[in-house]
Amino acid sequence: MHIPALAPSYFAQMSLLRQDITWFTPDQAPFAIHGLIKTGENTWRRMPEEVAEATSEGVARLNKCTAGGRIRFVTDSPFISVRAKPLNEGGMDHMAMTGIAGCDIYCETEFCGTIRPKNMTGEIYETLIQLPEGEHTVTINLPLYNGLSAIAIGLQNGASLAAPAPYSNEKPVVFYGSSITQGGCASRPGTCYQAHLSRWLDMDYVNLGFSGCGKAEDAVVEYMASLDMSVFVMDYDHNAPTAQYLEMTHEKLYKAVREKHPDMPILMISRPNVDKDLADAAARFAVIKRTYDNAVAAGDKNVRLINGTDLFAGPDRRECTVDGCHPTDLGFYRMATVIRPVLAELLGK
Repeated sequence: MHIPALAPSYFAQMSLLRQDITWFTPDQAPFAIHGLIKTGENTWRRMPEEVAEATSEGVARLNKCTAGGRIRFVTDSPFISVRAKPLNEGGMDHMAMTGIAGCDIYCETEFCGTIRPKNMTGEIYETLIQLPEGEHTVTINLPLYNGLSAIAIGLQNGASLAAPAPYSNEKPVVFYGSSITQGGCASRPGTCYQAHLSRWLDMDYVNLGFSGCGKAEDAVVEYMASLDMSVFVMDYDHNAPTAQYLEMTHEKLYKAVREKHPDMPILMISRPNVDKDLADAAARFAVIKRTYDNAVAAGDKNVRLINGTDLFAGPDRRECTVDGCHPTDLGFYRMATVIRPVLAELLGK
């Protein structure tokens, strides 16, 4: 995300949905930005650009997507208006524009509305959302499959503005994985599985899902092992080209993280959409379970395993994906429901 430090007068010259608005840029206090790191002047990424570039061309490109990025603050404004400009043009034929390049807004855990792009040409868009009466902690979830070259937050003139309380986990949960981890194909940012978990568990997190590019290369493994985190979630089954490749990298990734974090909880998850190729899914799960079993046999008491077969469990299982692979909002909700008790235990909640 690129957030220019623009003067309020710049926004006053724009066409507004109403006139009694004071505009703010969220790169300054009391706004809190989560899930992203500052890599340059007014530029935000999910990991340092030099790490992304050393990993792969795909990770370097997808690192500009703001998946998992959140802007939080406290206000008593009766409305919020958000003006944003996507970083890139173009979309996908199996994911809603609101998930790719839009934002959505929550007051505490209550969904309030979606900031909707007009199109996928990179045009500035604005949406005004009414908020419940009173003072609230507001969370703006940022685009899953695009970045922002500019964003401004509009509140009613004279409304209060304060910093939010910190999340209950001092260190974020780090999720590493595939396009599903990144949020494809949620209809809006707040419906990916990590966003549900964040609201339910009052949990800070970092989304390191890289669509098609989560392959546990040495550069990204070394970087992730260096992070100060509360839980590490290994969810990259899908992007390992084969079960054999997964076997070469999975336990290696676990050991690299465990070496740097002897007591930190680690959660291993296998792919949810096993139905497309049962034999391949079974082979991949066997690899992941072998990593888990070896860890337990070595005395690791802070490792957990979730079988992806359980993630879409329930009636209408086929309704859980858009294309037989990427989850719908129902699929993401079911994933979050299964992961929730395990993650709550690991976070001590």
